[in-house]
Amino acid sequence: MAKITVTRGSMKNFFHRESGKGFGEMQKWFRGLVGCLALIAILVPARTNAQRAGAFVDVLTVNGAIDTWIEGYINRGIGVAEQDGAEAVVIVLNTPGGALGAMQNITTRMLNARVPVIIYVAPAGAAAASAGTFITLAANVAAMAPGTTIGAAHPVAGGGANIEGDERAKITNYSVALIQNIARERNHNADWAAKAVRDSIAATAQEALELKVIDLIATDQNDLLNKLDGRKVKTAAGERTLQTLRAGATTIELNFAEIFFHTLVDPNIALILLQIGLLAIAVELYNPGATIPAITGGICLVLAFVALGNLPVNWGGVILIVLSVVVFILDVKVNSFVLTAGGIVMFILGGLLLFTPFTPIGPTLPEVSINPLILFGAAGAMAVFFVFLLGAAVRGKKYPVLSGAEVLVGANGFALSDLAPNGTVQVKSEQWSAVAESGAIEKGAEIRVVALEGLRLKVVKK
Repeated sequence: MAKITVTRGSMKNFFHRESGKGFGEMQKWFRGLVGCLALIAILVPARTNAQRAGAFVDVLTVNGAIDTWIEGYINRGIGVAEQDGAEAVVIVLNTPGGALGAMQNITTRMLNARVPVIIYVAPAGAAAASAGTFITLAANVAAMAPGTTIGAAHPVAGGGANIEGDERAKITNYSVALIQNIARERNHNADWAAKAVRDSIAATAQEALELKVIDLIATDQNDLLNKLDGRKVKTAAGERTLQTLRAGATTIELNFAEIFFHTLVDPNIALILLQIGLLAIAVELYNPGATIPAITGGICLVLAFVALGNLPVNWGGVILIVLSVVVFILDVKVNSFVLTAGGIVMFILGGLLLFTPFTPIGPTLPEVSINPLILFGAAGAMAVFFVFLLGAAVRGKKYPVLSGAEVLVGANGFALSDLAPNGTVQVKSEQWSAVAESGAIEKGAEIRVVALEGLRLKVVKK
């Protein structure tokens, strides 16, 4: 083997020679690597409890509404479990419902998974309502913790009102067929599932077990794994016997992007983002070129519409909210109490209508509405902003800024020195160089400013 000798001098010369180019390139490469790693950390789901040599299960936790980002999270979690050879993927579920499209994509992925998918409704007090009922019934094994509930998948309008007529029948019949197909595929009680949609019935964990809606009750995750052991399930890859008695658990977490956008899908947050966006744009219109309000408003509006796109929105409510801002802007110009009151009423009506569609939204979404305290608080904040803050700023622009000459001409003062004709005077508590317009003025005499020439006052004896 050849011997490589590196002396201290050679290394020093190397770094001196390469530092101008090589070190700069290395810095660029290192920064790029750090950026890529940061992006991966944000977008790739975190995992805890490293994969073990023996049997293990991947555990996902779904808490909240079912939306596009939860769909992506579950889809990726199942994919990871398939690739890693997990014994099963356990989804700990607590949801009031969610979007029909996301729910259908999730159940389709579960029914075609090559790894057993276990739904565990937990902890105590949790629910698998609306869309959660469909997802639970699509599991290879459906389990619930004591003190949990399942069901209530009746089609309603966005505000919780019942749907009448042919539209109700169409939505209901489709939903019944869908949930029965899912239940039969997994040997769960299809008749009860149909009633959960038609009559909005619900069941406790014990009732669901007795009705064969679910397969078992488990007090915690360890109890669940013990009770799963030895069960035979059918997957897209064929029949499997679960071996979970001594299986370890690997947790797959939501990544930052999923947490952020999932949090946005909240009616209260959507309203606040919409309001901030509109206010910021209004500020930019009154102060063109400020840039920051325009950027802030644009970002908030984009995020608001991302949230609204995943909620059952009545766009008439959005229009009313936008019109309320227009009315407030007009009020700033004309200063009319009637317009102020009109803007407040339009904003509140828009908020009330925002999540009350006139068409059915299906059986998977929970009742969506804005907290009244947040709605009225936002309306009050809007009025205060336009009437007092922006209004004061705009009214201030109506008055011309007085220049130095306009302020000083005609003002009185006194001579600090003899003016013959030049000297020093004090006007408005300030010292000025001055020239007497006619005749000498003695020190201490009262004077009056008649003109401003550059930085020198022209004065006369009072």
